Amino acid sequence: MRSEPRIGRRRAHGVSAVVVTAFVAVHLANHLVALAGVDAHGAFMHAARRVYRHPAVEAVLLAAVGLQLASGLAMLATRRWPRAPLARWQAVAGLALAAFLLVHVGAVVGARSLLGLDTSFHFAAAGFHAGPWVWFFAPYYGLAVLAWFVHLGCAVQRRRRGVTGGWGFVGPAALLGAVVALLIVGCLAGVLIPVDIPAPYLAPYQAIGLGH
Repeated sequence: MRSEPRIGRRRAHGVSAVVVTAFVAVHLANHLVALAGVDAHGAFMHAARRVYRHPAVEAVLLAAVGLQLASGLAMLATRRWPRAPLARWQAVAGLALAAFLLVHVGAVVGARSLLGLDTSFHFAAAGFHAGPWVWFFAPYYGLAVLAWFVHLGCAVQRRRRGVTGGWGFVGPAALLGAVVALLIVGCLAGVLIPVDIPAPYLAPYQAIGLGH
């Protein structure tokens, strides 16, 4: 019989997942719009920010991210490591996402509040154009996108009625995630579209001697 705290954590994780998934979907769509150019990415972001940068919406979003991290890590910490392959892959992808969110949200908040930078396409792309940092940021973004699709695919598969195993949703989700990850990384790296990073975005890397 499941304990009440565990049920509460699962419900909290599920509710916060809806909010986070909605934002991630918009965020990924924003990055894919960059295939039409940096200006197209900026126009999409400007429109989307009217919603998610509203103080009330942003507060709910940050709270949902915090709840998603706390509930997910708590569920892993209070039970044995999953034996079932599907649950294990969901847990691995979840841990990868947790690491990404902790770094990414902190970087975004720091860039906005401490450096006064607009966390636009140029903010995300700067690391790809700052010398050796590309070897960190390419897998950093690419694996995070793939992990999100795998985690979501595993979650959907496990919730299907009458399904105790199988990978019906996971394979297509992983394949789609890999394609989206390659497209986003290709745009940020300037492989698929022209990218010119303004000096203020490269300055933090140059300050520590690891930028061009």
